Amino acid sequence: MAADAQLSAQTRTEFGKGASRRLRRDGATPAVLYGHGAEPVHLALPAQETFLALRTTNALLEINVEGEKKPVLALVKQVQRNPIRPVIEHVDLLLVREGEKVQVEVSLVVVGEAERGSLLNQDLQTLTVMAPATDIPTEFEVSVEGLEIGAQVLVSDVKLPEGVESMVEPETLIVSINAPIVEEETDEAAEGEEGAEGEGSSDAEGDDSEE
Repeated sequence: MAADAQLSAQTRTEFGKGASRRLRRDGATPAVLYGHGAEPVHLALPAQETFLALRTTNALLEINVEGEKKPVLALVKQVQRNPIRPVIEHVDLLLVREGEKVQVEVSLVVVGEAERGSLLNQDLQTLTVMAPATDIPTEFEVSVEGLEIGAQVLVSDVKLPEGVESMVEPETLIVSINAPIVEEETDEAAEGEEGAEGEGSSDAEGDDSEE
């Protein structure tokens, strides 16, 4: 699998909030690259290209680091975003190699139509798996097509690609198909309605007698 994006990076020698603000002001995004027992490398990535690349979950980046002969592969592990503006504050990158596996969270997407009138409840939104670093699935489909009320879909029901292993217990519930909720009248409400009807009848009879 090819990388989701190719980025050029410069190494950083200045750290702290002030240095990071200056980087972002100059159109760069602070990042740190770590993994495989190597010392962390502090980088400055091009802000616009990085922002676009990180629209993909579990993005795999090919990074040309300043001064290095060969590009490195890195998996995006953590992204700090500005809560107000569309700006990435900082990125943590994990150094990976072809052939190795990494632990990632992959989205679970429900597809299909269950029994008409039923209610679908999704307990699990993502699935933790071990997957090849260079071939991470973008999502897993969970089919509910034709399922009747009372049916359940467990982690063991999800079809995983070859080389991908679930890190979640097989009996963990993903989706349940439930009966619709029907509101029943309480005894107090029913008694109140009967009482109101009775009061209305008394008033009507009283009017007749006066005439």
